[in-house]
Amino acid sequence: MADLLRIAPVADELGTVFAAAGHQLFLVGGSVRDALLGRLEDDLDFTTDARPEQVLRLVKGWAESIWQTGIEFGTVGLAKAGFRVEITTFRSDLYDGETRNPEVTFGDTLEGDLLRRDFAVNAMAVSVPGHTFTDPFHGLTQLAERVLDTPGTPEQSFRDDPLRMLRAARFVSQLGFHPAPRVVAAMTAMAGEIDRITPERVGAELVKLIMGEHPREGLRLLTDTGLADRILPELPALRLERDEHLQHKDVYEHTLTVLDQAIAQEADGPDLTLRLAALMHDIGKPATRRFEPGAGVSFHHHEVVGAKLARKRLRALRMPKALIDDVAMLTFLHLRFHGYGTGAWTDSAVRRYVTDAGELLPRLHKLVRADCTTRNPGRRAALQRSYDSLEERIAQIAAAEDLARVRPDLDGNAIMELLGVPPGPIVGKAWAYLKELRLERGPLDRETAEAALMQWARDEGLIG
Repeated sequence: MADLLRIAPVADELGTVFAAAGHQLFLVGGSVRDALLGRLEDDLDFTTDARPEQVLRLVKGWAESIWQTGIEFGTVGLAKAGFRVEITTFRSDLYDGETRNPEVTFGDTLEGDLLRRDFAVNAMAVSVPGHTFTDPFHGLTQLAERVLDTPGTPEQSFRDDPLRMLRAARFVSQLGFHPAPRVVAAMTAMAGEIDRITPERVGAELVKLIMGEHPREGLRLLTDTGLADRILPELPALRLERDEHLQHKDVYEHTLTVLDQAIAQEADGPDLTLRLAALMHDIGKPATRRFEPGAGVSFHHHEVVGAKLARKRLRALRMPKALIDDVAMLTFLHLRFHGYGTGAWTDSAVRRYVTDAGELLPRLHKLVRADCTTRNPGRRAALQRSYDSLEERIAQIAAAEDLARVRPDLDGNAIMELLGVPPGPIVGKAWAYLKELRLERGPLDRETAEAALMQWARDEGLIG
């Protein structure tokens, strides 16, 4: 009620404009649901019996700005008093059963419009300015019980728009709801219908799921219904594996636990890069599993294979290149810490760890710590102490050497001057050699760096 009162001045004023012209206006869908949950934001959805061209005439002069990007679907957007508003004409769309794009058909009744919506909790409406509550499909009861069910049959709903199956999993993640049994049954029977949806839309919905408060449960629903086999097959493939320590969890359960533990370390809100890395860090294990005689199971180089698979899957989902690069790198690096052992790494190894991680180092710290899921308290404490030790050494070396900007002790100009060469491949090779030397030995004084460069040039046959 507090949320509804907060938006009442704008909503009621807009409703009065429509009423004066003889039209109905209702706050609808996710806006009503979120208001009842006490989480309404500044994006408001309305539905009306007015046609789009009539809506444009009514809001002209009242709205601070207007956009028409969705007008072919009956939607007019506007901004007013800090609120972003979308007004959509009653719809009673027809679907061809082959795509998710309907033949847009305007309806004449509120109930008809609500019937076509994805879930009953999104099929409630409040009239403005009258504040009459309409709930023909018992959405309020389902909201109180945290249940997701469809206004009509789930089979018809998902046949009309298969993306609604992913939306069900997303609402499980975002809102902590659980799907009605008939919804789960329909998702399972119709999982193949998701192939009608473009990769871009699938990827966008999956991101919303992963960024929710309960992504573990949303992902579990995708796996249990077979939807993950179609859109993220690397996840259900982990169910048949065992982790390298032969613990009680298989790799699938281990992965979901790592995701939970990574989320627990987020300090500044949801981190998509970290969450995706946690989800994908072990996807290389099925392809690298080997049964070793007398030594259990091994997954050698699964981090290398996993990084390639992560790139392939995220590209297929049309994720941004920078995100793909970061997730793949975290997947590739997540196992390196386990070579640290009892702190026997040289300063050179620590420098390489930091340099290879670059700006991803804070996320790598979180991922590695989250990757410890053993129930053995002694082993868990030992792993955490070992990583504490590594972080302390990183801090010590960073304080002395500025690890954030590890570069050769000679720049390109100095290399060209000393070797007497123009810009080109030789300068690049020399620069790479000096950087490796810097990582191996730490900062060098000018004389030592120059001597090392000249020796390298002699060894390469560049000078006599």
